[in-house]
Amino acid sequence: MSTGCVIGVDLGGSKLLAGAVDPALNVHHRATRPAREANQSAVLDAVVGVVTEVRDAIEGASGTVEAVGFGIPCLIDQARGVAVMAVNLPIAGIPFADLMAERLGLPAFVDNDANAAMLAEWRYGAAQGARDAAMLTLGTGIGGGLVVGGVLQRGSQGAGAELGHMVVHADGPQCQGNCPNRGCLEAMCSGTALAREAVKIARGRPDSGLGRALAGGREINGPLVTELAYDGDAAAIAAISLIGRWLGVGIANLVNMLNPDVVIVGGGVIAAGELLLEPARAEVAERALSPSKEHVRILPARFGAESGMLGAAALALDGIGTPV
Repeated sequence: MSTGCVIGVDLGGSKLLAGAVDPALNVHHRATRPAREANQSAVLDAVVGVVTEVRDAIEGASGTVEAVGFGIPCLIDQARGVAVMAVNLPIAGIPFADLMAERLGLPAFVDNDANAAMLAEWRYGAAQGARDAAMLTLGTGIGGGLVVGGVLQRGSQGAGAELGHMVVHADGPQCQGNCPNRGCLEAMCSGTALAREAVKIARGRPDSGLGRALAGGREINGPLVTELAYDGDAAAIAAISLIGRWLGVGIANLVNMLNPDVVIVGGGVIAAGELLLEPARAEVAERALSPSKEHVRILPARFGAESGMLGAAALALDGIGTPV
């Protein structure tokens, strides 16, 4: 292989995904590793490690790596490339792009992870051709991306489109990490919320597959709940449906505020597919206003959980003047 690539990195609240991507959006190598590190230094070391793994694989196959792009779960000061505020990881207050460029010896570009995912889906995926679009990325937390009038929105300071922190339940649970609020969309329908609600349902239905998994000491997390739901377990289906209804409340707010052409749902939780989206669409049909609710399409991300990685790669390709 003699392909010139960039590396796109999606740094989530619990895992890292990196991929070598060429200008035709082909992925030549992928690497993942956990990202739940206790301190900033360990997180940065993990990021450098996963990029180095991908770079070594590409260069070992006679390819080249020209730049690296990062989507990180943080508010970004675009003028300075500084990670300003992070809810779920200890990465705030560092000049992320400059630091990575120095440690890796490559041009480095950075944006919020959900902005990166929105970029990939808007340019090449489920939102392609839309003038107005929104995206929610459901993982450990919830990220948001917005395109308004054909422009990706970042806000006046780069801190805009934090859609996961709209409040949908004023008396809801405390939001996680560094968020001071209660009842945020993130607190109600993230992967973390799905695990929390699934445990509650499992305790109330001990004879269900979900109940037996809990009693057997298995970790109740999003992938397990989704697996059991696809196997037909009613308790797991109920957990996903509950999360889907709260997702629909959030999407209805977006539909009423923005009148988008499309709302894309991505992140790891979208593995639940229509089990998640069907109750969300039903909630939107009840809560959103006409004509917006008849116009909007609510779709899964075309690239699934890889939207953020591909969007980060697109950032790098743009940065070196080689757009897809």
